[in-house]
Amino acid sequence: MTFEEIIQKIDPQIYQNLRTAIELGKWPDGRTLTREQKEISMQAVIYYENQANIDESDRIGFIDRAKVEATPCASSAEPKAVDVINVG
Repeated sequence: MTFEEIIQKIDPQIYQNLRTAIELGKWPDGRTLTREQKEISMQAVIYYENQANIDESDRIGFIDRAKVEATPCASSAEPKAVDVINVG
């Protein structure tokens, strides 16, 4: 069975378990996900979300740009010049 065939068999419960494992960085039994496990789980989750037509705002890694742009740090204004005074 290929990776894609395995991913196609993911059901909603497995999808939710993978999402939770990615978010917490550990499996339900407490074992830490390895880097490879995180990568494979992320690929499986992204594939599932795409195939299941999960709303974009509900997908893993979604960033609400409207909220981000409303923060002071996201301002697109030019930085202000700062005068440096050498005291000494």
